[in-house]
Amino acid sequence: MAFDTFDEGISLGGMRSKTEIRTLICYLFKSVGMPMAKDTVVNALMEKGLANYFETSASFDDLVRNGNIEEVDHEKELFFNTDNGNMIATQLEDTLAPTVKERAVECALSLLKQEQVESENRVTIAKCDNGYTVTCCISGGDMELLSFSLYVPDKQQARIIRKNFYKNPDMFYSVMIAMLTRNKRGVTEILDELGSVI
Repeated sequence: MAFDTFDEGISLGGMRSKTEIRTLICYLFKSVGMPMAKDTVVNALMEKGLANYFETSASFDDLVRNGNIEEVDHEKELFFNTDNGNMIATQLEDTLAPTVKERAVECALSLLKQEQVESENRVTIAKCDNGYTVTCCISGGDMELLSFSLYVPDKQQARIIRKNFYKNPDMFYSVMIAMLTRNKRGVTEILDELGSVI
């Protein structure tokens, strides 16, 4: 297969053909089985070094223009395969290396999970006297389960707190409940779990 893409930022085993990139995008939609934003698809390929940003973005636009994928949710700007896109994924997926397909799907699912966490929970960072206030809110669907605010001296610490909160908001909720109910066993179990993650 002829190489016809820029290869900057592509790891060993990444894709250097526009046809491969377009096929992988269709395969990704078919495998994940749910609509995704363009940024999610592009980031899934970029994060694993599978394709160059500009080539992936252009290939995505080509697929939309050619009627292989279409916008199915205009408000959230979500796209999905058309019948043509599914046909491409089915007929050409064997041309893609198994490791490429696995890495792309794994990354896309991870990004979708993170997007869901961030849509269900909220972190705001506000400038205050001598630092920043970080407010974290945990949602339980239609109601707010927990909200707390912390003062930190600089924006870097505020961003670290936001990043770590979004990694596992359920753990923050479990810790607070265990501590407030003086559930020593629960606190110990959570600390053990935290130790295995760090």
